[in-house]
Amino acid sequence: MSAIADDRPGPAIDIEALRKRLARGGEIWRSLDEIAGTAEFRRFVEAEFPAIAERLPAKPNRRTLLKLMGASLSLAGLAACSRAESIVPYVRQPEILIPGKPIYYATTLSSDGFGIGAIVESHEGRPTKVEGNPDHPASRGATDAVMQAAVLTLFDPDRSRTPLKDGEPASYGDFLKDMAALVSRWAASQGQGGALLVEATTSPTAAAQIDALRVRYPKLKIYRHDPLATPATEAVSRALFGSPLTPVYRFDRAEMILSLDADFLGEGPGRLAYVRDFAARRRVRDPSDRMSRLYAMESTPTITGAAADHRLAIKPSEVEAVAAGLNAALTGEAGDSRSPIDQVWMTALVDDLRAAGRNALVISGAHQGAFVQAAALSANAKLGALGNTVGLIEPPDALQVDGDVAALCEAIGDGGIDSVVVLGANPLHTAPAGLDAHKAFSSLKLLVHYGLYRDETAFLAHWHVPAAHELESWSDIRAYDGTRSLVQPLIKPLYDGKTTHELLAVLGGQFQTDPLALVRQHWAALDDDAWKKALRDGIVPDSAAKPVPVTMPSNLGGLSPAANATDGIDIRFVPDPWLRDGRFANASWLQELPRPLTKIVWGNAALISPATAERLKIENGRVINVASNGTSVDAPAWIVSGHPDETVTLSFGFGRKAGSVAALSEGHDAFLLRSAAEWMATGAAITPRENSARVISTQHHQAMEGRAIVRHASLEAFRRDPRFVRKDAPPSPKESLYPDWPYDREAWAMAIDLSACIGCMACVSACQAENNIATVGPEECERGHEMHWLRVDRYYAGPLDAPETLFQPVPCMHCEKAPCEVVCPVNATVHTHDGLNAQVYNRCIGTRYCSQNCPYKVRRFNFLEHQSFDKDEAGPEQGVHNPNVSVRSRGVMEKCTYCVQRISAKRIQAQIENRDIADGEVVTACQQACPTQAITFGDRNRKDAKVVREKSAPQNYALLEELNTRPRTSYLGKISNPNGRLAKPGEATDG
Repeated sequence: MSAIADDRPGPAIDIEALRKRLARGGEIWRSLDEIAGTAEFRRFVEAEFPAIAERLPAKPNRRTLLKLMGASLSLAGLAACSRAESIVPYVRQPEILIPGKPIYYATTLSSDGFGIGAIVESHEGRPTKVEGNPDHPASRGATDAVMQAAVLTLFDPDRSRTPLKDGEPASYGDFLKDMAALVSRWAASQGQGGALLVEATTSPTAAAQIDALRVRYPKLKIYRHDPLATPATEAVSRALFGSPLTPVYRFDRAEMILSLDADFLGEGPGRLAYVRDFAARRRVRDPSDRMSRLYAMESTPTITGAAADHRLAIKPSEVEAVAAGLNAALTGEAGDSRSPIDQVWMTALVDDLRAAGRNALVISGAHQGAFVQAAALSANAKLGALGNTVGLIEPPDALQVDGDVAALCEAIGDGGIDSVVVLGANPLHTAPAGLDAHKAFSSLKLLVHYGLYRDETAFLAHWHVPAAHELESWSDIRAYDGTRSLVQPLIKPLYDGKTTHELLAVLGGQFQTDPLALVRQHWAALDDDAWKKALRDGIVPDSAAKPVPVTMPSNLGGLSPAANATDGIDIRFVPDPWLRDGRFANASWLQELPRPLTKIVWGNAALISPATAERLKIENGRVINVASNGTSVDAPAWIVSGHPDETVTLSFGFGRKAGSVAALSEGHDAFLLRSAAEWMATGAAITPRENSARVISTQHHQAMEGRAIVRHASLEAFRRDPRFVRKDAPPSPKESLYPDWPYDREAWAMAIDLSACIGCMACVSACQAENNIATVGPEECERGHEMHWLRVDRYYAGPLDAPETLFQPVPCMHCEKAPCEVVCPVNATVHTHDGLNAQVYNRCIGTRYCSQNCPYKVRRFNFLEHQSFDKDEAGPEQGVHNPNVSVRSRGVMEKCTYCVQRISAKRIQAQIENRDIADGEVVTACQQACPTQAITFGDRNRKDAKVVREKSAPQNYALLEELNTRPRTSYLGKISNPNGRLAKPGEATDG
């Protein structure tokens, strides 16, 4: 805390300079008395220590100053410029807290407005790690990259810190005064001229508060802006069933699945649960095991398509024709001759679906239009699957609103609205193209913005109020299946942010509020015991929505497909998998996490197919102009195998310049081309430019060069030869010059099931969060200096237009015969008593001999000082560090250690209890986060251990085993389940 922050009222006092003077000693008491008597010092006390400001003497002296400086010094680094009472040493330590031993709390994180259950690890009141809540239906114990980054955004120093009035720092008390005047005007006019703009939310408490505002101010307008919304789902259910309903899928029952452009493994509030159930039906260990089959038709490459047994790439404008053809085939009608699907392919698909009957599942993309979604529901009804593999519930996010942001701008333009309160949304960045939101909002008499960052809308607002982070908040939220769960804070707000409920209470005339009381008031029906149980478990029991019985109309509710596809290029809009609509653009972990299929970091690109690139003579990085509906953007091209021809994919989330990390990233703003809430556009044009732009990818080579890196085969091939991974594999030598290692107790090992891995990158982000892995920035990534200890390689097999996509996580192999160990001149890389290839950081002198000798390239050299070790420069972002893992300086080699800190913790606990470590007791970070449970870890010396059973599977093999390194990490070959009528039974494509 070098000085009072710039967003505090009054001139800043250079506390750092004063500290240095104190350290030097000398005759400075007179100076201290002078400082203590200034008005600036009084303002400093009011801003930093408001609780004691009232007791400050009329003429404070140097004793007062030194007392306050002592408290200020104790907050240096972690608390940064937050209020002093937010983080202080315990006066009376809580009984449940043991220094050095973490405590875990259940809470719920928001994903596009829906809840996903989490267990958060806290060290002495400081949250450091997010895990999934096994009892929550939306997480099932798993996490994704965005959830892992929640602790990073909590400690983000770029977060908004103080209320701003017309861009200048102001107090929250001043804000309440202005709100009191607004409330008085609204009370007199019944809310006439006022509007509330909310983002996606499923909070029952927020919904009740908004309903109360409607009653209090009958003329108040409520609008909703959700740039990632899929409004066609509600329109379809109204057309078919007369009421808004949303589908919930049961992949644990599905034997045959058809995806109509639905990325259900990577998108949607139920994705983690769907991934778990889908992978469970694909786990094969014995030739007699059954396996589900997935057909995917998609308009842009996704991880769902990569997991499919059969995949077709089609233009976005052709998806409706495919749905119409499917509907006709299931009803026995003649199909459309203009369908882009080969008739043989369609016949095989329909026969499979009919054979599965009620255990079939047809799922449409939520972004698709009403006809495609209606056709999918109709197909499920015809197959008897409606009520079995797919059910319909009342939507958890049902909130009655008066329109979207376009309707709000129109009302402002008509003069009907002059005061708007924006809760969380950022319409000036995410509003549809052609809508001049800046002009509309600039004409308002009063614009209040509430958010986590000072974003584009906040810069225009008359009042900006900092939001509390979700790890600092009391709230509630609903999951994809309607389950209600509670949100509880892990830490007091670092920057005195307010919750949504507090802002809604202020608008209702409650100026002195407590966020816990507001939420508890809504749940008054729960007694204290039930409330505490819901907090402890993370969910409110028996609160999932009940399925609604429906009858499917015969004519698809009068819905029909649109006209035939037009000429020209189709544009497919997608949210970035990590940054979403741009709200997480300031999270460096997410910026630097490779995208699953492109491996692009620190930016986005315009994705095109190899054929389209060849036609237009475009290479990777070439800037192209994409024009549609009178607007255009320039973006670098990136060629992706399996991408539909004559289609370009543009992703949201980039083009942000608010925030230091977001400003570092490159890329284009796809919102400039998007009209309304559409997810596709037709009739676009692509014009190559003369220049190129940097696109940073962490993987430029995806050929296996004849080596059996990812070994894969069909289910039929596995049944004929369960040990297919040994077919044509080079023999493994037995002799070695390296020493043998005895293991008297544990011998840790890992097995990774490639049939289950979907390349979602959850393991990589969890490893980074657990092990204090630094981000290095775009320039270092471009040089190949990224620091992730675990990578997920992506390979293509087969033709470029329709390849098979293969994923392979690659951590340290922990070789028995480790080439790295024998070349280290200082014994920094050593073999432990339990078989780990350990790295002793304080011995490493950075020769990099070990990296040169590693055939797997899993070691990372710390070239630069990415982490700050100067306590005077430490900021709040340092609070995210796991205290059980050392923070490395530059000049050392880093690598995966099987989360040795977790092994040590469990070993100590077992020794205290005088027992052996139980099988499954040690869970690595990557294993715990994996939504498909593709990773198994345990003691190889325990014959009944699960990892031993996995390694005894016939398809188990080691990577580059011909080198005789004898890795502790091994893989189970990938098995797919293609239809023998569409691919030769048992045929495996050549890698």
